[in-house]
Amino acid sequence: MKNVLKSNHFLKILMIAIVMLASEVYGQKIKPSESGYAPVNGIKVYYEVYGEGQPVVLLHGAFMTIDTNWGQLIPELSKNRKVIAVELQGHGHTPFSERKLSHTALAGDVAGVMDYLKIDKADVVGYSFGGAIAYQFAIQSPRKLNKLVIISAAYKSAGWIPQVSSAFKSMKPELFMNSPMHTAYDAVAPDKTKWTPFLEQMTATAGQPFDLGDANISKISAPVLIISGDNDGLDKTELAKTYKLLGGGISADLAPMPKSQLAIVPGQSHVSLMMQTDTILGYLNNFLK
Repeated sequence: MKNVLKSNHFLKILMIAIVMLASEVYGQKIKPSESGYAPVNGIKVYYEVYGEGQPVVLLHGAFMTIDTNWGQLIPELSKNRKVIAVELQGHGHTPFSERKLSHTALAGDVAGVMDYLKIDKADVVGYSFGGAIAYQFAIQSPRKLNKLVIISAAYKSAGWIPQVSSAFKSMKPELFMNSPMHTAYDAVAPDKTKWTPFLEQMTATAGQPFDLGDANISKISAPVLIISGDNDGLDKTELAKTYKLLGGGISADLAPMPKSQLAIVPGQSHVSLMMQTDTILGYLNNFLK
């Protein structure tokens, strides 16, 4: 019982923090040069395009939208890049679907949106849930990937500390009912009656352990930048192992500097990390240039 109460408390705090993040980006919104729906893999996936230049694809966190996740970064990134922001199955403008959620399916949707927009290759940036999808994208669509940025995300359940894993397993739809996130959903969802089925689908997925495979991660040939808050819920021992799988964790005075990078941002939680716009933007611009 005590663990359940702790998990519920964690989720409520996380929800409040996400709402705070959303409030930070309201007013920062700029109009996309293009938006619409890409028919991919039996569903319609909503996308927005900003700016011109080398393409970068943005993948949001669970229960979030383009605005709530990327609203502060898009105006800056789009000054020199072509930004393609995607809303994953059931999120934001993208309709709910009975299709089973899986990393493979969602990563396939991202590839499908790129094909629809005639983008052969792009950098991909994923936060949290979107980061796990970005890892899967790198595994199954390597030829479409230029560079990969993972923000506060793991490629397996064991990548999170036990308290976070317990919170995912105890996540229930009622925690989100009549919340500000519910209000945000109603503001853009094409069918507001799908809120409960969407929650049920997402919470069921969150409670299932997953592992994209150490061997698959070690085979990612593209340069990878991992950005993590020092207290964002990721197991830092596992994070160090991940970086080593990507070729990092060496002495660059004795061997060539690895193509992948690891950044630990001090004093940051899972959500507050995404509020550090200047810090995140600096890392992105330096790595993706």
